[in-house]
Amino acid sequence: MALPDMDSGVGHSFGLEFDGIQIKSITEISGLKMEQDVIELKENGADGKYVIKKLPGRWKAPEITLTRGLSSDTSFDKWIKDSQFGKMGAVRKGGAIIVFDYEGAPLKRYKLTNAWPKSLEIGTMKAGDTSVMTEKLVVTCERLEVE
Repeated sequence: MALPDMDSGVGHSFGLEFDGIQIKSITEISGLKMEQDVIELKENGADGKYVIKKLPGRWKAPEITLTRGLSSDTSFDKWIKDSQFGKMGAVRKGGAIIVFDYEGAPLKRYKLTNAWPKSLEIGTMKAGDTSVMTEKLVVTCERLEVE
């Protein structure tokens, strides 16, 4: 369902999908960035004036950080372990980050191509602290595009 004019998506309603499996316990996603290099072509124009033209270059591969509360789910652990042992055929996955509207219908999908884990960080452990422990998975991919 399309949003009415002048409305926008709400950032707290999103999901992560890899190989057809939805991971719903993600609390934060950052690093969704589509960027490409800029090539500068410097030349003299027909009238002899110095001209700089900017041309699109290669796409840059993003790094996306996924944060979730620490749980007994070992999917992140297994994924990064397979990566460390070089099982890249099984590690590279296609997936998407899905933003939902206020009724729960998909509003936008960001497709990840050949994503694999770069690092896994466990949140700070502090005696007496009552905050939720988290784990942050940094995923790199070959391409990020809007579906």
